[in-house]
Amino acid sequence: MAGIKIAVVDDHPLFREGVTRSLGEIEDFEMVGEGGSREDALRIVRELCPDVMLMDISMPGNGLEAITEALDFCPHLKIVMLTVSEASEDIAAALKRGAKGYVLKGVGSRGLADVVRTVASGESYVSPGLSARLIAGLSAPTEVQAKPDLLSELTDREQEVLSLVASGLSNKRVARELDLHEKTVKHHMTRILSKLKVTNRTEAALALRDATDHRLTTERSQS
Repeated sequence: MAGIKIAVVDDHPLFREGVTRSLGEIEDFEMVGEGGSREDALRIVRELCPDVMLMDISMPGNGLEAITEALDFCPHLKIVMLTVSEASEDIAAALKRGAKGYVLKGVGSRGLADVVRTVASGESYVSPGLSARLIAGLSAPTEVQAKPDLLSELTDREQEVLSLVASGLSNKRVARELDLHEKTVKHHMTRILSKLKVTNRTEAALALRDATDHRLTTERSQS
């Protein structure tokens, strides 16, 4: 079975080399490229089109700017931003441009390996603390608003799954928490997205927040 092909782009050589070395020791990973700038990232994508690219935001040329261009060259590429930035606007911008993951540099090698496997399998991942901060920080009205009646269409199990996903857990972690098969969780998520009329996990989490806020406001006004 072919390994997951990974590239690392960061302008701090010691950090980049450490990540490359740590992930390279994992049996099902194949490290195929390194770079330190936006231009390096685009060169690696054009020449190698890896499965997953770990990329910093604060590097020459701007990591956020590289996301869309990289995906234009290699649509199946999964980009994970590996950065020190905890700013909600950076997280939102990265996800909007097509990044599949957003992780802080303090992550351990085992945790990072789990993130790589998660995004390589087609899921998205945002560090739990950052996911909660993003949702809390987006207080302005969003294009995706879930009406309370849409939320009420979810089954009890679907609401449990959505609540855990909104807290930042991956499908695998949700499956463990609820003692379900991961495939079952994916099925629930597909139905949740369809019922809430949204397209991804972050929008579903925002929809849950909006509906919860609306419900609380209604309850206060009636008390």
